[in-house]
Amino acid sequence: MTTILTNARLILENEVVTGTIVFDEAGITAVDQGLSSVPGARDIGGDYVAPGLVEMHTDNMEKHFMPRPKVFWPNGLAAALVHDAQMAAAGVTTVYDAICAGTPFSAKDYRKDIFADVMLALAEGRRENVFRIDHRIHMRCELTSPDLLADIEPYQDDELVQLVSLMDHTPGQRQWRNIDHLRTYALGNGKTVEEFEEDVVVRQQEGAANVSRNWAAVVDLFRSRGIPIATHDDTTLDHVEAGIASGAVISEFPTTVEAAAAAKERGLATVAGAPNVVRGGSHSGGVSVSELAEKGLLDGLSSDYVPASLLQAVLKLHADHGIALPEAMGMVTWKVADILGLKDRGHLKAGLRADIVRFRALGPTPVIAAVWSQGQRAF
Repeated sequence: MTTILTNARLILENEVVTGTIVFDEAGITAVDQGLSSVPGARDIGGDYVAPGLVEMHTDNMEKHFMPRPKVFWPNGLAAALVHDAQMAAAGVTTVYDAICAGTPFSAKDYRKDIFADVMLALAEGRRENVFRIDHRIHMRCELTSPDLLADIEPYQDDELVQLVSLMDHTPGQRQWRNIDHLRTYALGNGKTVEEFEEDVVVRQQEGAANVSRNWAAVVDLFRSRGIPIATHDDTTLDHVEAGIASGAVISEFPTTVEAAAAAKERGLATVAGAPNVVRGGSHSGGVSVSELAEKGLLDGLSSDYVPASLLQAVLKLHADHGIALPEAMGMVTWKVADILGLKDRGHLKAGLRADIVRFRALGPTPVIAAVWSQGQRAF
């Protein structure tokens, strides 16, 4: 079935034009300036049309497996389907679900308990073709975990695993260099003060040794598959250099201007959190992502823990920080697709996948009217 959207504000790589887009399940067939009077063309009244969003790091899946502290949802596929619907409703058509392997919070962290269930649910959803959008797995490797390698080895050849990140959440390091910020985060996620203090002691005692052992082992495990590797929460030049030495191509969530500048200078793609843009700053004391964008140090945005933040951040970067709309939109579409080696999506171009989002801007609020994934309505 062919869809024709006309009187659309098409967000291209370098400009926004009023025009017409034609697509079906096989892909985009035409992107033209001007209006169409072809029978069946739908006049959408000047709404924006952009490529479907590409999300490379969202923790949103895990919320549905544990909707409240210590409450584990018994039906994994049902939890995954709700997450899938939320991502589609946010305009996302390709999602790298960030699944935490190992645990930064010692053996008491809930993510250790749901890891296998999340992996199983994603595999089942893909196999049964019940997802609205394209799901892939971003394996978040928590290097402080003593059991990390045993957790991830069963999945080293899993075709769904398409991105690997190297994480060090040792208290006093990187994202959690300010332990007061970590305390606020942990208590807000159901930890008692006693549990938090116990975790800090264990993690500081074991963290450095586990990180040293796990870093090289994880890289070796996935290197042969050519999977992109990301570092996480780079804070210093040394962090960036360690990532480069390990073959990383992405610096995720750099926490300082120094680290972001070093990453860009050395050819790493920089990706940071859209919630940081929307909120006007980091919840853990990191650099303002809007500042990185203004300095030309930002390549892509991730929704992290709020799926709807992606388009909100695009509009805010454009309205409040002087970033041209095509450039801001590129941070959630073609730039991220290119970083991940996805050559068939992320752009409004004939011959590419028909992953499309239609929306309008109500001031700073994006109002999504429709989403298509491979030419089929997903929302």
